[in-house]
Amino acid sequence: MSIELPLPGEQRRPHGPRDPGDAWVVAPSGERYWGRFGAAGLLAIDAARGVLLQHRVSWSHFGDTWALPGGARHEGESARDGAMRESAEEAGVPDASMAPRCESVLDLGIWTYTTLLADVVTPFEPVISDPESRELRWVPVDDVAGYPLHPGFASSWAQLSGLIGVRPALVIDAANVVGSVPDGWWKDRVGAAARLIARVGALAEQGIAAAELDLPENTWFPEISIVVEGQAKATDAAAPGIDIVRAAGEGDDTIVAETERLLGLGRSVTAVTSDRGLTERVNAAGASSRGAGWLLGLLD
Repeated sequence: MSIELPLPGEQRRPHGPRDPGDAWVVAPSGERYWGRFGAAGLLAIDAARGVLLQHRVSWSHFGDTWALPGGARHEGESARDGAMRESAEEAGVPDASMAPRCESVLDLGIWTYTTLLADVVTPFEPVISDPESRELRWVPVDDVAGYPLHPGFASSWAQLSGLIGVRPALVIDAANVVGSVPDGWWKDRVGAAARLIARVGALAEQGIAAAELDLPENTWFPEISIVVEGQAKATDAAAPGIDIVRAAGEGDDTIVAETERLLGLGRSVTAVTSDRGLTERVNAAGASSRGAGWLLGLLD
């Protein structure tokens, strides 16, 4: 977490109109927090280079310290969108290069700061595009604590760094989930698969509460694979962040193989199926499992 606390009267966007979110929130005890609608920052994680840090200019609050690109959210803006917008404005981070993984929220009641942890899926070079930055640098995770950090970021780094190794993934047995609801899916298996993909895509965008996945923090955006078989393989439906896996043979075998593939990549895998035999197989492979009703509850 990097808490943006500009100097009194500081114009954070001198080249453009001031956003109504660029204002102080004052606690009854007198502490002030920047961002009328809260604030958000991006913890960009590159498997090869580390995490992206911003060296703040000397005239900023806690100047000459290192923190995350971030700042005040706009009215009606989600924390995820705010973190991506601010990181684009301050460091030239391309939205398409990032895959969100987790939101960690500091909630003070009167004010919130959300750190979006996201993985670099297409490498990029950051660009200083904001007067608040002296330097932008990829820093190995083990070296971060050795930098002179912004106090807010320093206080949260131990917690945030502990999340970097957590990589959740879902493998969904589409046939089992679709078949669990007698809504006429057997008349149009391709259409039923497409509807499921669209609904899961919306869930992927929204994120899943940590408690649902037995994970720490607030909201997670797991990697999602949907396995389709039989007639449903003909679907051309797609959704951002969703990997559609078409079973060449038995659907159960493909689900187990996809589970094992993700486990091999170091993911924490949850297989979604109510099939008892398949549940035993994915559990034996090292994955956890949830029934179709669990997923349908989230989709509803």
